[in-house]
Amino acid sequence: MVLAGFIAFMGIITAEVLYPDYSTRQEISDLGSTVPPNPIIHQPSATIFNSTMLVTGALVLISAYFVYRALDRRGFPLALAIFGFGAFGVGVFPGNVTPWHGLFALLTFFSGGITVVLSSRVVSRPFSLHCGLFGGISLLVLISVFFYGLVIGGPSPLEFLGSGGIERWVAYPLVLWLLAFGGYLLGNAGKK
Repeated sequence: MVLAGFIAFMGIITAEVLYPDYSTRQEISDLGSTVPPNPIIHQPSATIFNSTMLVTGALVLISAYFVYRALDRRGFPLALAIFGFGAFGVGVFPGNVTPWHGLFALLTFFSGGITVVLSSRVVSRPFSLHCGLFGGISLLVLISVFFYGLVIGGPSPLEFLGSGGIERWVAYPLVLWLLAFGGYLLGNAGKK
């Protein structure tokens, strides 16, 4: 999980640097391809981003298997596996592959937030509070976008961040959690 978080974070940063005139106000997935009708694909950013998502997703899926074997709780490893599957799907289906990219991105964000919240039940305090906070922030921002867009019919109060800034408030708590949770597991390896 530490490796998955590291690869996700550094892969996104590397793709951003190599994307001409990229702004963090743009969606993260623009690094792989913008959406139709006129998709823009910049290389090597697209290959780096899409590969990053494939590798991150695969590593999270592998982690879910080992977490399943190590823990009695079944819900958390299943949520972790869905999170990894979603991330892998984001790499398989770049932004120009509609509607699949959007569906896998939504699956990644929603299942990731749920996974992080559920992880608070398998770790001790004070780290469990951090897990709840990271997952809660990610889910709250994600749900607020849908609430304001579908129920209120207006822009999110976070609109000043741009769609990319809002998306980062959903995605980055998940990536940072991968690093922190993986480190927690490594630090507790072998302890009874």
